[in-house]
Amino acid sequence: MTAEHTAAETLRRAGEGCHHHVMSYGHAVHKELREPSRELRRAIPEVYDGYRQMHAAAYAAGALDEKTKELIALAIAVSKECDGCIASHARGAARTGATESEVAEALGVTIAMNGGPATVYGPRAFAAFREFAEETDAQQG
Repeated sequence: MTAEHTAAETLRRAGEGCHHHVMSYGHAVHKELREPSRELRRAIPEVYDGYRQMHAAAYAAGALDEKTKELIALAIAVSKECDGCIASHARGAARTGATESEVAEALGVTIAMNGGPATVYGPRAFAAFREFAEETDAQQG
């Protein structure tokens, strides 16, 4: 079973019996990937160090602010159908102050450009954003 299918199965199980499915698209994905990611990072630290440097440079504010970059990344994550990426960039969008309307519009562009698959992964991204935005608001409030 691939990691993607495992993540999808975890998401499905996390939502079973719940009336509030938001939790299944953010924290559940991060939790599932946490230990395997740590193990791989320990096995290939140079690769992860290089990735961290590239990531920091790509997401640093410049001509585009950090929020805009997170919205772009979230839209790309949806088009790539990557649950881990969606969770990370939904959290990033929330942390950088994106609004629900901004996220919804970015996801609308993704649907226009990516078609049917984005109508599946877009709602996942929106739910994950809401989860992390709620958490961010609670920490700030």
